[in-house]
Amino acid sequence: MKEICDLDAVDLQLLQILQQEGRLSNAKLAERLALSEAPCWRRLRRLEQENIIQGYRANLNREKLGFGVVVFAQIRLGEHASEAPIIFENQVRDIPQILACYNVSGECDYMLLVVAENLEAYGNFVRDQLRTLAGVVSIQSNLALQEIKATYQLPI
Repeated sequence: MKEICDLDAVDLQLLQILQQEGRLSNAKLAERLALSEAPCWRRLRRLEQENIIQGYRANLNREKLGFGVVVFAQIRLGEHASEAPIIFENQVRDIPQILACYNVSGECDYMLLVVAENLEAYGNFVRDQLRTLAGVVSIQSNLALQEIKATYQLPI
């Protein structure tokens, strides 16, 4: 495996373990890495301070929480030289139904990952939220029919 950001094999193994089991105690993590607890804790803190580990979160089941619809929304803006893109990006950050937003190349300017309770709720979201965002001139929605893979685990 290639060396990344001056990380050694133990750091990479630590990161792999935490991606799969983020709630692992320092004692268990140290045991899995064949380290004593103090050096393990120091490595963990260093990775957090260097912002390689950006946080810890629970993976929630969206369907059991009532979010049955996943949509990839392609957004085109009318103007790119004005402040509209910056305003749009700031507005998107504040909308909880938008799980991810990427500025992309191609036919659209932004790709959004959106969740909604159902199709009617998504329609209302488009009408009341997306269409009102700064600079938006077109929205193309692609509904996810089936989730095949969804992960944030990096292949390190």
